[in-house]
Amino acid sequence: MSEDSKPTVVTNPWDKLRQYTPARIALGRAGTSLPTKPHLDFQLAHARARNAVHHELDVARLEAVLAAQGHEAVVLHSAAGNRPMYLQRPDKGRRLDAQSRQTLIRTAQPAEGYDVTFVIGDGLSSFAIEENAAPFLDAMLPPLRDQGWRIAPLVIVREARVAVGDEVAEILNARMVVVLIGERPGLSSPDSMGIYMTLKPRVGLTDEARNCISNVRREGLSYDIAVHKLLYLMTEARKRGLSGVQLKDEAEAIPSALPASGRSFLIESK
Repeated sequence: MSEDSKPTVVTNPWDKLRQYTPARIALGRAGTSLPTKPHLDFQLAHARARNAVHHELDVARLEAVLAAQGHEAVVLHSAAGNRPMYLQRPDKGRRLDAQSRQTLIRTAQPAEGYDVTFVIGDGLSSFAIEENAAPFLDAMLPPLRDQGWRIAPLVIVREARVAVGDEVAEILNARMVVVLIGERPGLSSPDSMGIYMTLKPRVGLTDEARNCISNVRREGLSYDIAVHKLLYLMTEARKRGLSGVQLKDEAEAIPSALPASGRSFLIESK
């Protein structure tokens, strides 16, 4: 083959693996650089990630979807008054503002308290919450009610960090808090939702007290598996009286609906 007939893009021998992951692998090269298409794809993914961080949560739409599913919600705001402050002052996102505290204090509470409160926070990706919070809760709340859990009204917090859930639960006298929050966008996942469960929540707790289920989205961890894992963690936390680093996720895997091929994806078919 002559020099003129050589392809512009040199392919990567790992190209076959790309069908198994959205990760940026085996992109090939043009000279010593990325080919044009992977380069443009990267720029688009980066723009989507930045947009996810700055996108404002559509609270009215989320409330309407939750109400249609029969879920009552209280809307609050963190001490971060706007998005720039939220991004620059993480500490402000961990506490409620004064008005939200008073709103929550006035919320009717049963004398025996709640077993759990679910807090929905926009976090670093409002897209993640708009896409995943309602369908996840629609799958999660019925089995909890069937098991007799006393569930507080849902709480939506604007400009929220994970720790704001501790203050919400403390005010509501809830024994456990589950925070649904938009995770830091990745270049292949701008809509990934994280779930953080904490037993005996109170202001001042650190992340070692929490259990995390990550990458909940349609192209990531499915709602069914996330519900399965969270039910296990919540049940075990209540039974053992602990959460966080002391509580491991030992839930049995849900059997796969797809038969195993028995072949390694590393072995190229001939």
